[in-house]
Amino acid sequence: MVMTRSRSETVVFKHPFRIASAERLLPAGSYEVITEEESTEGLSLPSFRPVATMMKVPAPPSRSPSVEMVTISSVDLSDAREPMRWREAPVDLDKHRDSAAPNTDFRRTPAEIEPDAKVLLGRLLHLEPELLATPAPRTSALPELKVPGRDLRIDVCRGIALWCIFLNHIPNNIGSWLTLRNYGFSDSAEVFMFASGVTCAIAYGKAHERGGWTGVLGRTLQRSWDIYAAFLLLILACAVVVYLAGGGRLADETNTRILLEHPGATLAQAAMLQYRPVNTDVLPLFVIFHLLFAPLLWLMLRVPNVALGASLLLYASVHLFGWTVPAWPNNAWFFNPLAWQLLVVLGAWCVTEGKKFWPRLSSRWAIGLAVLYLAFSLTIALGWSIGPPEVLVPQILAKLPYLAGKSDLDPLRLLHFIALAILAVWLVPRNWRGLSTPVMRGAIRCGENPLAIYCLGVLLALASHIALVKISDELAMQIALSFFGILLLITAATMLNSIKQTKATTTRS
Repeated sequence: MVMTRSRSETVVFKHPFRIASAERLLPAGSYEVITEEESTEGLSLPSFRPVATMMKVPAPPSRSPSVEMVTISSVDLSDAREPMRWREAPVDLDKHRDSAAPNTDFRRTPAEIEPDAKVLLGRLLHLEPELLATPAPRTSALPELKVPGRDLRIDVCRGIALWCIFLNHIPNNIGSWLTLRNYGFSDSAEVFMFASGVTCAIAYGKAHERGGWTGVLGRTLQRSWDIYAAFLLLILACAVVVYLAGGGRLADETNTRILLEHPGATLAQAAMLQYRPVNTDVLPLFVIFHLLFAPLLWLMLRVPNVALGASLLLYASVHLFGWTVPAWPNNAWFFNPLAWQLLVVLGAWCVTEGKKFWPRLSSRWAIGLAVLYLAFSLTIALGWSIGPPEVLVPQILAKLPYLAGKSDLDPLRLLHFIALAILAVWLVPRNWRGLSTPVMRGAIRCGENPLAIYCLGVLLALASHIALVKISDELAMQIALSFFGILLLITAATMLNSIKQTKATTTRS
């Protein structure tokens, strides 16, 4: 039986504002925001997930009653929200009071009152910076969890990374020139993995605040099962598409021939996360990482630096001793979990400890080093892409792209991503107005539904590959497939959000 519950919080707006769901100007004041949650079925442990968010707003004068409920999204609320002051600054009136004794004669003319009013206005303007400079209170364990609103930059990064992954999965596609892999050592996979670590820390941290470790375990088990089921269904879907396309060379390129010829043994290996067709390698990693995130969060809440140190030690061991995880049939994971775990841990660490170290990472020398390394990697990558590489860089440096392997997350790739992340956070503030543009809203929608959009992107990339082979591989076809593929991803993400809101409304009814 599905159980529901509600959580309520108050949001304060200092100025009149607009929100998409209300479609009118709302007055400043305090507004109650209610989040509806429902229990997760199929688990013995109690776990709840949000299904809808609503806000009480004043109804138009022509309507009755005077208050109505409107359904909102995190994007709508973030766009409308003004920076809030958490506590009032105490004002010492004696400090700012004129030393002269007050005039008790109330029979004063307007000409006499006007100079005093100007003085009072000047004093108020002098006090205003002190009032606005009041800092927000410090919070505990997971400080980011206490901040109202959602950091939309994380969803934007995940959404853009999903677009780039789709473009890169289409062989010989001109659209891949829009992605990171042509302009440095790292690519969209690092962005997606790091952003997932951040969102896992925030989501499971909130589950811990509401339901303790029982809630965390329930959420991690449920999410791991969702990814595991999506992985198996994606394998079957890829096999069906390849079979309908005639197999042949396409079956070899997608690593599905063995599945088509020996389905029983291959599906058994897939169920053990040992077999993975091309472009599905990320999903088994996330099955493992979500299963292990509860103990990681336990360490992050207590000894975050020790957890990061252990992750770095494991990463170093991979490169020193060649540690890996067995797979089938070629005995190699394209994404070695022992190495790529570092980006997930680093993302979680940034949520718990990152703010303490940000002043150092945003210093002039850190930004300068990041820019220099990005320029260096850009030169190497462009030299390799437009070739011969010796034209732009010395011969010894032209071999660096060979060394920057992806399977074990080579240090060159890791440093490139860190430099890119430092520069991106420094350039794009949390309240950047560009986040409200249509393109960024599309990225946010995709970032809010990463699992479904990733799986859809794999299938669209496979269909695009078939279209290029069987119909035409002209430049116009490549551009059309890239553009309409991303448009389909945005449309699907928007429809998923609408379905969630409709389901929430039906549940309340």
